Amino acid sequence: MSINRFKALEASQKRQPQTVNYPSDKISDYFGENVFDIGKMRSYLTEDAYKSVKKAMLEGHRIERNIADQIATAMKDWAMSKKVTHYTHWFQPLTGSTAEKHDAFFTPTEEGRAIEQFEGKLLIQQEPDASSFPNGGIRNTFEARGYTAWDPTSPAFIMGRTLCIPTIFISYTGEALDYKAPLLKALDAVDEAATDVCQYFDKNISRVRATLGWEQEYFLVDTALFNARPDLILSGRALVGHSPAKGQQLDDHYFGSIPERATAFMQDFETEAYRLGIPVTTRHNEVAPNQFECAPMFEEADLAVDHNLLLMDLLEKVASRHHFEVLLHEKPFAGLNGSGKHNNWSLGTNTGVNLLQPGKNPKTNLRFLTFLVNTIKGIHDYADVLRSSIASASNDHRLGANEAPPAIMSVFIGSQLSEMLDKIEKSIKAGKMTPEDKTALKLDIGKIPQLMLDNTDRNRTSPFAFTGNKFEFRAVGSTANCSQAMIAINTIMAKQLKAFKKSVDSRIAKGVKKDEAILKELQDLIKASKKIRFEGNGYGDEWVKEAEKRGLSNLKDTPRALTPMKTKAYVNLFESQGVLTKREIEARHDIELEAYTMKIQIEARILGDLCKTYITPAVIRYQTELLSNVKGLQDVLGANEAKKAGKVQIEIIKEISQHLEVIKTDVDKMVEERKKANKIANTEEKAFAYCDNVKPFIEDIRYHTDKLEQLVDDSYWPLPKLRELLFTK
Repeated sequence: MSINRFKALEASQKRQPQTVNYPSDKISDYFGENVFDIGKMRSYLTEDAYKSVKKAMLEGHRIERNIADQIATAMKDWAMSKKVTHYTHWFQPLTGSTAEKHDAFFTPTEEGRAIEQFEGKLLIQQEPDASSFPNGGIRNTFEARGYTAWDPTSPAFIMGRTLCIPTIFISYTGEALDYKAPLLKALDAVDEAATDVCQYFDKNISRVRATLGWEQEYFLVDTALFNARPDLILSGRALVGHSPAKGQQLDDHYFGSIPERATAFMQDFETEAYRLGIPVTTRHNEVAPNQFECAPMFEEADLAVDHNLLLMDLLEKVASRHHFEVLLHEKPFAGLNGSGKHNNWSLGTNTGVNLLQPGKNPKTNLRFLTFLVNTIKGIHDYADVLRSSIASASNDHRLGANEAPPAIMSVFIGSQLSEMLDKIEKSIKAGKMTPEDKTALKLDIGKIPQLMLDNTDRNRTSPFAFTGNKFEFRAVGSTANCSQAMIAINTIMAKQLKAFKKSVDSRIAKGVKKDEAILKELQDLIKASKKIRFEGNGYGDEWVKEAEKRGLSNLKDTPRALTPMKTKAYVNLFESQGVLTKREIEARHDIELEAYTMKIQIEARILGDLCKTYITPAVIRYQTELLSNVKGLQDVLGANEAKKAGKVQIEIIKEISQHLEVIKTDVDKMVEERKKANKIANTEEKAFAYCDNVKPFIEDIRYHTDKLEQLVDDSYWPLPKLRELLFTK
């Protein structure tokens, strides 16, 4: 039974900020204290074991069994020194969240006692039951085996009294059943490709790693009010609820003073994050009421992904201590800004260079242009791959709304850089470059740092925007695992850079000087990718029309956004870089479609239940009171006078009846469409049926329930209203 609305309001209004206990006055004193990082390894491991694990972390070398035993013992000893009793392989199945199975360190002995034990074989590999995780047909029901394998590039950490060991998750037959395994492959592919290209400019570069800085947006709602909303509990968003008179239109919440309760919560979860080595440095109010954002320093992409998943878990756990619920859904409240997870991506070298940072001379700026232009070309060629990487039922509500980029993939680089690329495109003449051409180009290229000083603004309507020394992929949803976007971007870049290197080498082999060969190839890429560049307002209808003229895709919903996964180009991209096989891609396509269907199905069922068991009975009770009022007027005044005196009541009664009738009819139709869709065996056809035939009823029904909310006496309305959810301190 849901908590009574007014009791929930009363409980929420009595909340006081919680006291936060800090381990130390300085964050640096406890940062990473719950992480088995390089420093702790050095203290606990022998020299040979330390060198072996360091090579595995930095170069991907295999760890021998005897060394693994030493590492496992060291991990256990360190963990037990912090009162840890259990361990788990922590992995990222295709559910979109994380998974773990806890086992105790202790082992019974023959004497009837027990000892604490943890061997290398338990560290390196485990065999959890894979039967209930999404697999897309990769494994049969009778083949439940799945293996987790230790990822030494991401350090083990402690949550509560459990040692968590980051791992990949694969099937009995070796296919990836998670996000981490293909991410690591994509990062290796872009490392190899980018390092080869860097050799044109600096022979000292031997390694290139993708970096990621994510920005996590979320809403806070009081626990009591949350528990009085079945739709928030079960779907993560308010399926009904009229927009409050005051929302975000005054922009007074954005970057405003953070409420005390929210501040206490933030300080608490940040402390826990620091202990886990998550370098969270930024917190602020976002645009919508009760919406906030946090962001860390940049890290290597695989570790950044792990840290984001950890942080999402922390947000929810710590929130409960402060009587909050965290809403990570992309669009929990209609009419207000949704939540994204901006993925700021770049490439960094072992020499400390950001390859998307302009340099101080023509040579380093030519390197910058090389990676900038290749990124644009890669996104141009595989825009649909990028779109599919962010497709979900929840993100569909956000893309194209007032605060989010549209479903059309485009690249923003700023007017000055765009002019620079246009100049390069037009300035290089056919045939051999003259010394004058080279001098002119070098002078122009040398101006890039000065240009960038005045080119720091961001186009918030662009899904993929260059922001000075990185690209910001703004279209990623707040609930997403960053791996999906990172797998796509880094695989695209690996393929594009390899194609670039092959073409430049071919030009050089024909006698063209290196710099000229690079410039001529860049010129071709600039021409070929020009239509993906857009500097204007991505929210406007004009862009939709312009994008159509350019031949750019506009895949507005998830089933359509996932369709490119079936194409030869998509499969070739991932297979050619050794990231995903055709079978793994087909499985993921099936899993994504099934997840979409189930989420729409759940929302439709919740909405139907709300209408039948919450809203309709409450509205009828109020309507009955109005009818009693009209009848009372008739008894006192007579029929004719009562008709005049009760005119307003009668109109409201009629309006209520009209809305109730539409709701009843639409709910019944929605149920019938669900029944039809559920009979469809084909996963893709079923997803389209839910998208096109079931989902439209959800918004139609909402329109009428929201009208009723404005007609019915406040004391009768059974659910906390949006104004109460969003403006409770």
